[in-house]
Formats: sequence, structure tokens, C-alpha cells
Amino acid sequence: MMSGVLRPGQQYEGATGDQGVSYGRIKPEGVDTTHGAILYLEDIVVSFDGFKAINNLNLDISVGELRCIIGPNGAGKTTMMDVITGKTRPTSGTAFFGQTMDLTRMSEVDIAHAGIGRKFQRPTVFEQHSVFENLELAMKMDKRVKTTLFARLNSEQKDKIAAILQLIRLDEQEQRQAGLLSHGQKQWLEIGMLLIQEPQLILLDEPVAGMSDAETARTAELLNELRGKHSIMVVEHDMGFVTEIAQQGKVTVLHEGSVLAEGTMAQVQADDRVIEVYLGR
Repeated sequence: MMSGVLRPGQQYEGATGDQGVSYGRIKPEGVDTTHGAILYLEDIVVSFDGFKAINNLNLDISVGELRCIIGPNGAGKTTMMDVITGKTRPTSGTAFFGQTMDLTRMSEVDIAHAGIGRKFQRPTVFEQHSVFENLELAMKMDKRVKTTLFARLNSEQKDKIAAILQLIRLDEQEQRQAGLLSHGQKQWLEIGMLLIQEPQLILLDEPVAGMSDAETARTAELLNELRGKHSIMVVEHDMGFVTEIAQQGKVTVLHEGSVLAEGTMAQVQADDRVIEVYLGR
């Protein structure tokens, strides 16, 4: 499907990850998406004590695509995201970010720096800090202690935070303590904290779980606004929400660690295999 050969000017340098495992670290020179895809998973297998949580999984996501991933519990959705972000190493198979970044050879930190951001189901914000301070802390900048303590934001950085606040509809809450936000607002803030780091691929794990109907509708609006500006993978069980954001894009159905079906929402809803194992009649 693709070559692991690096393009001219992009080189691996040695790095040591957790437990002394050596990974390849790619210098941050951008993601090569000349073939139109930002993520390739090919024949991925993840085996835990003989149980295959992922079984010959093949998946690719195009640049700027919003892809919805659905499927029953235990289908391998979370494990797939763990592989993409470096939390879990596949037993076999290949995983590439763009044409040249081999995710199986990179640490979690390197993958995040390369441009893959992940939001877990439960929001994790700095609850004792204001909304503005949360975005400031998440912004790409020198995180050395001395620099962080004494750095002042320049006008460009302030404008960037203001734009994110408006996008996530928290511009009137910027001085509010994050711990006082509603569940949905915390979810939006965490999405904003991802966006301010300028990821090229965003992974969202059940972003509307626990939200009110109004918050769910607003989250659908937000993701539709992000469509085309970022490549986004959304794992979700709320079929009404998926319908709102899938539009004519692809929906991938996972079952027993592999792709069961793929197509538009209407196509997968009409698929007898999907009805049998997930949607019901």
C-alpha cells in the first residue's frame, strides 16, 4: 500500500521510549499527504493472550475527511485508536501517518508532536484554571518551567485563543473556572485545547456521551464547521449524532476487530450484516 522509505530531507533520529524501547523519531517537517490520505492502517492485528482485539484491520482516511466509526462494544474501536496514538503496539501490520511516518516506530509523545490529537470520552480539563488559561496552557509553546511561568502571550497568540473561544462558543466564558462549566462545555473546551495545538488528525472518542440534546446538536455544528479544516475520526454510539455529522461521508462499521461494512450512513443502515450485529431491526 505504501513504502516506509522516507522522502528526501526527512530523517529518523534515535529516541528511547518507555521501558527502554527504542523508537524512531521523525523530525517535525510536516506530514507527506501527496497521495491524498493522512492515515493508513493495513492488516493490523492486536493480540492479547491469544485474543485478537484487532483482526487484520484495513482502514484509510483522506485529508480533511470526517470519518465516523461505529460498532458494538468490543468491536476494537478503542484499541484501534490506541494503535494510532502509540499507546498499544500492534502484533503485526502497518500504520502510517501520511506516506512516511511509521506510527509503529514512534512513541506516544512523538506521535502527538507529529500532529495526531486524541480526546477521550471523559473530559480532562484543568478545573481550577479559567477557560482562557486552559487554552493558554494547551497552546504550542516552550513548556520549560521558567519559560512557562514568565512567558507573556503575544498578540497573535491572543488572537488565536480568541478565535478558538468563538468557535467552541465559550467566548463569553473565558474567565470562568473550567470546573464550573457544564459537561458539554467541558467537552467543547477540551476540543478547543486540541485545536489550538493545530493537529492534522483528531481522534474523538464518544464526544457526545452524557450531553443534553442541545449540547449534542451544538457539538454536531462544531464538527461540521471543522470538516475539511482537519482530518477527524469520530467513534460514537449515538446514531442520531452520527447521522448529523456523517452527511455523505463514509461511515465505517467495526465488528470483532475488523471492518464489517463501510459506506454512507444510509448504506450501512441498510446492510443486513450491520443490522444483525449492531443496529437491530
